[in-house]
Amino acid sequence: MAPLKKGDLNEEEKELLEVLGKGNTEEAARLLGNKNVRVNCLDEHGMTPLMHAAYKGKVDMCKLLLRHGADVNCNEHEQGYTALMFAGLSGNKEITWMMLEAGADTGVVNSVGRTAAQMAAFVGQHDCVTVINNFFSRERLDYYTKPQGLDKEPKLPVKLAGPLHKIITTTNLHPVKIVLLVKENPLLTDVEALQKCYYVLDLICEKCMKQRDMNEVLAMKMHYISCIFQKCILSLKEREDKLDGLIKSLLKGRDKDGFPVYQEKLIRECIRKFPYCEATLLQQLVRSIAPVEIGSDPTAFSVLTQAITGQMGFVEAEFCTTCGEKGAAKRCSTCKMVIYCDQNCQKMHWFTHKKACKMLKEAHEKQEREAAKEKQQQERKQKKEAAQAAESISNQEQLMSGDSKEVEPKCEGDKAEKIISNKEIPVLSSPADILSKEETDLTDTAIEKAHESEE
Repeated sequence: MAPLKKGDLNEEEKELLEVLGKGNTEEAARLLGNKNVRVNCLDEHGMTPLMHAAYKGKVDMCKLLLRHGADVNCNEHEQGYTALMFAGLSGNKEITWMMLEAGADTGVVNSVGRTAAQMAAFVGQHDCVTVINNFFSRERLDYYTKPQGLDKEPKLPVKLAGPLHKIITTTNLHPVKIVLLVKENPLLTDVEALQKCYYVLDLICEKCMKQRDMNEVLAMKMHYISCIFQKCILSLKEREDKLDGLIKSLLKGRDKDGFPVYQEKLIRECIRKFPYCEATLLQQLVRSIAPVEIGSDPTAFSVLTQAITGQMGFVEAEFCTTCGEKGAAKRCSTCKMVIYCDQNCQKMHWFTHKKACKMLKEAHEKQEREAAKEKQQQERKQKKEAAQAAESISNQEQLMSGDSKEVEPKCEGDKAEKIISNKEIPVLSSPADILSKEETDLTDTAIEKAHESEE
């Protein structure tokens, strides 16, 4: 087959690009069935149909093109962009994940030296950054489901690969969320199964640190999840409540403010136990967390999440108090201070929240009163400034209009009656005219006396 050239499109391929913009998958499927249509054809900018579909956020169209053999790593674009970069720029997490599962290379850079994750971060698509930074292909995990070398059995049973892959690729690293993911799958609530998963995570961590292209972020994430798995194993051995006790320990808050002290200490312990002390990421985490007193911001969880997922601290979002899920919208009806993603999370958290709910309610009401007071003061200040501005404009208009009327001074009592209007003021011809008649007579007398003294 002849090499593809930019802008070398036949009529059917031009029609395909037009159909992509309209999102008509049926028509696109018909065109892709035509032998004359090349799924990786290039427009004048070097963009393939898959790049167009990814940038426009067309999920179904991307699936269709990938089924027909679209090259996810084509970078003939004039600026070196790939389909993954366009997916990140579009802000569509599903398409970003689709490109990654199709084999997109996350390390490719464009003409300005930026990867797909860096491009997404540059335009503020932090959710896509999180998806890219947390991706771990299923093929890499399936490697451990097959016997290697002299091993007679695989290190990871095939039935555990799916549940473990789901936890590995999660973008929510909250310890309660990870424990809930373990709890919801019966295959993982077995101690022996969880030990095998824990062992595989440690192997992945080691491989990430010892490979040529060291990946400290992924290594830290694998180590962190394995630490949570160890706590789950201990809980399963010591308790019969299927991890409910561990979840309560993680959620229990101290009496004065409801802060989950055990959760904070657990995360700090996980970071401290990272076996590669020379890692730059570990040193950064320690410098950020060590000086912070437990119960103050930033928490160990927020620092760890930002380091692993790439989520920026300034991104505005609401997170569930129980499981840390992003986009939580339900608030406690009493205090209005804590947020949950659903009723189940609220029920799990109530045993500890009820102790601080009243106190948080009072704090919330105080904040509202102060906010209302500040708003009133701001409104009064704005009204005063507006009135002053209006008065200033009015005075300027009077001066500009050339009106001869002057602003009369305010007088009190009988003085007000003695004010003479502008029409009553005579035209003065000399300085002497300013003097009153009585003053003029006194002046004349003084002059005469002066003449007499001279004589």
